[in-house]
Amino acid sequence: MEFSIQLSADYPDKSYGGDRVYADMLDQAILADRLGFDAVSVTEHHLINCLMMPAPLQFAVKIAAHTSRVKIMTSIVVLPLHDMRTYAGELVVADIFTEGRLMLGVGRGAFKYEMERLGVPMEETQARFNESLAVLQALLSEEEVSWDGDFYQFDPITIMPRPLRPGGPQMMMAVLNPEGIYHCTKRGFHIQTTPLAGNQQLLLEQVDGFSRAKGEMGEAGRDLTLSLSRVGFVTQNETDRQNKIAAANRYYSRFDNVFTGPGVVDKGMIRELPRMQTVDELAESLLIGTPQEMIDKLGPYSELGIDRVILNPNFGCNAQETLDGLQCFAEEVMPHFTSRTVTEAAE
Repeated sequence: MEFSIQLSADYPDKSYGGDRVYADMLDQAILADRLGFDAVSVTEHHLINCLMMPAPLQFAVKIAAHTSRVKIMTSIVVLPLHDMRTYAGELVVADIFTEGRLMLGVGRGAFKYEMERLGVPMEETQARFNESLAVLQALLSEEEVSWDGDFYQFDPITIMPRPLRPGGPQMMMAVLNPEGIYHCTKRGFHIQTTPLAGNQQLLLEQVDGFSRAKGEMGEAGRDLTLSLSRVGFVTQNETDRQNKIAAANRYYSRFDNVFTGPGVVDKGMIRELPRMQTVDELAESLLIGTPQEMIDKLGPYSELGIDRVILNPNFGCNAQETLDGLQCFAEEVMPHFTSRTVTEAAE
């Protein structure tokens, strides 16, 4: 089982500055590269201070310039917010500049506040995503592509430069619904999912959807991977654990506001709203604990056949504390699940 770090910007105080937020994220990427993490992932969100990254491809190129080995995933790019005729070319250039380390995670968008203020009604996101994905794949695979659809109509065009690899970078689909996971896997996509703060049964159903599809595909599905995204942090003791859980609860009180809630945002700052889930229930679902507690929680993921766990340690914790936590995770937790050592990764 491999591990990735989600470089999701949390910006609870405007006075901290966006430059410092992204410098912190770059420091995490550089450390992840040195410590042997398989990948780092970059979100796409606009107009809000949670998961704040309006330019994921630009940041991917910046990361590539400061690292040598680690894969760089978008988790995820919101396709309905882009024009595929220009985005396809931007993607090819980013793939060139990242020297082939880019993995394109795509999705339809989940935050109503964000989508509708950018002109995409939530009831249209699935249809817009489906057509956008089809257009993008055609532009990356073929020359002289024309289109006559519901959202795109254009005469023949050829994206330049042409992709380094047929069809462009590897693609990963962000899907939560177990049946959706099954069908996207059958179409040949890598999968990224998460139960969010949900229960173990949902996770089992998500893994089953992937496993059923991959099993039915035989050799064609052999290299497809399942990545699981979780909020996670290595803690030093019980007091530290409780502090991190409290921080995660505050983070989710903002996340839920724009994900399933009313989307109350004040000048870019998502308001903390009361949550239905208790703090104890949240603590049970997250990967927050001592190294041994992390090992115990990750063991079932490995047994289920999950290929990659994407840890998100960015939910309001101190920058140096986060780096120290990543170092501890790499040295004390990762060796139980991957054959690489920190020393080998640094060489």
